[in-house]
Amino acid sequence: MMTFDSVVFDLDNTLCRRTGDVDAAYRRAFDRVGADPFGAPEKLWAALDGPPDPGDRTGYLGAGFARVAARHGRSDVDPIAVAAALLDEIDNAEVELLPGAERALDAARALGPIGILTNGPERRQRVKIEALGLEPTVDAIVYAGDLPRRKPHVDPFEAILTDLEVAADRTLYVGDSLAYDVAGAHNAGLGAAWLRQDDDNGGYDPDYVLDSLIDLTDVLAE
Repeated sequence: MMTFDSVVFDLDNTLCRRTGDVDAAYRRAFDRVGADPFGAPEKLWAALDGPPDPGDRTGYLGAGFARVAARHGRSDVDPIAVAAALLDEIDNAEVELLPGAERALDAARALGPIGILTNGPERRQRVKIEALGLEPTVDAIVYAGDLPRRKPHVDPFEAILTDLEVAADRTLYVGDSLAYDVAGAHNAGLGAAWLRQDDDNGGYDPDYVLDSLIDLTDVLAE
């Protein structure tokens, strides 16, 4: 049984989720570039290849738009321009805590220092953290999007451990991504709790599997 003195959380789809009208933002993106809309957000998400690239979100979304455009015969539209417009139209302040997040944060606080490690840059992620009122409740925040290397590299994990002044083997990292959160935590020597999205673990072996953040309170009470 593992014992922890500190807990670090991922942000997006771990502590919070978007609440904004993505359909409206999608339509406004086409208006920005002066093109007639095609497809829909759900078609775009389905066309994306793997998890987001935090270092090139425009290129990542642009590749999805290119695939959707090809299916609609819309070679007249610049997919990179539409992707950039969509990112501009999405309001990062329109977020809410996931069910059980406050309870999980309280349980983590009872153990010791807590932190947030997100792969996004500060210019985008701080807006969410401020909207959620999280900054005063945590001891450290690392924006890996502003570092030379992001999760699953060990560098951002080592940065948050240094800021919190805690040991890797006494720290639990909680996240929703196997490829970024679980892999990165294990690479850096932390325990890993996976807030699962489905039943496929992708060959990874998280120390704990959570169906919701409420489950984390039981893990920390062990």
